[in-house]
Amino acid sequence: MKNCFVAQSGGPTAAINSSLAGVISAVQKTEHFDRIYGLLNGITGLFENRFIDLSEHFATERSLEQLKTTPAMFLGSCRFQLPSVEEDSAVYEKIFAFFKEHDVAAFFYIGGNDSMDTAMKLSAYAKRIGSQVKIIGVPKTIDNDLVHIDHTPGFGSAAKYVAASMLEMAYDTSIYKLNSVTIVEVMGRDAGWLTAATALARTEFSDAPHLIYLPEVPFDTEQFLEDVREKVIQYNNVLVAVSEGIRDAQGNYISATEATVDQFGHSQLSGAGKTLERLVARELGIKVRSVEINILQRCGGHFASRTDLEEAFRLGANAVAYAQEGISGMMSTLTRENGAEGYQVSYGYADLNEIANRVKSVPLSFINEAHNDVTDEAIKYLKPLIQGEYETRYQNGLPCYTPIYCSSNISR
Repeated sequence: MKNCFVAQSGGPTAAINSSLAGVISAVQKTEHFDRIYGLLNGITGLFENRFIDLSEHFATERSLEQLKTTPAMFLGSCRFQLPSVEEDSAVYEKIFAFFKEHDVAAFFYIGGNDSMDTAMKLSAYAKRIGSQVKIIGVPKTIDNDLVHIDHTPGFGSAAKYVAASMLEMAYDTSIYKLNSVTIVEVMGRDAGWLTAATALARTEFSDAPHLIYLPEVPFDTEQFLEDVREKVIQYNNVLVAVSEGIRDAQGNYISATEATVDQFGHSQLSGAGKTLERLVARELGIKVRSVEINILQRCGGHFASRTDLEEAFRLGANAVAYAQEGISGMMSTLTRENGAEGYQVSYGYADLNEIANRVKSVPLSFINEAHNDVTDEAIKYLKPLIQGEYETRYQNGLPCYTPIYCSSNISR
């Protein structure tokens, strides 16, 4: 019998552990694999020989159910860029020597774009040396920017969180009879999917957010000020949603501080909301505040979308089935079906070579002509993804989650 390994990487979400639960559950139900092990802190756990036996750790359905609703990554994460074979072949030799030593037949990597890059490189090397280890990517990212998949696990729950937060801020800001502007900065460096999702907050009570700005189109500060002036006259208390990655026509970020760059070359942004707050205060003289939702939008496990968690679980389980069929170098995917019965998806897989290092932007048809709102087409796309809730188990008044295994804050 052969074993399989799984790891998680990149930024956390409320649904990535549901994908992990799907992988574990599928392995436990098949006779194709003997054991399933989890690498701690992504692919770096392999280099440090740090892994655990997940077959023993999640031996019951109850333990898997709790894992499904636990935010962040049970196995921990990493931000590690795998070099090319030409840059460092020794790294690949070490990885596949590890696979051979532990009788690994399949490796599942759960993550976003950079994780799919790692999976793609491992798959290419396996093919190059004639290794039979199957490499399958399992998608996740709150940014919803992976290509060849209708939407990514983690996005629906984050969208639900930002929309609910916007709705509650609409209630908060409506109680005073004075002009005010609240600018809400939402994650999204290159793609504005999450910021677009704030439009789901609109109800019969409130039209907030009254303005939405995405990084897919140029941001004009003069037009922004004019937009705000008009909305203050119309609504008195104005809420504005902006992506952290909004930039001007020259491609410069609208940020209070100069953006730094991570090891993948991605800009690390903060300050767009604060920049616009100062601009409104200086130019319009209106009471204004900025709110940066920051990591709250990706760790709201108590408010996760049931649709999101169930799809994440299925994508993880399907990855195991594909490996059993001898498939490798692919990412587990889902496609939206336009059926008469409403929202439906079908499952499949796509080539990692066509996914890694590409970005799926919000289509222009989802953005209005004035570039300060989203269209009905966007709402139709977004609304099904936030539907449903799981019944969260509470202890001492707080959500009861599975402890993160690699955390130094727990004892074992």
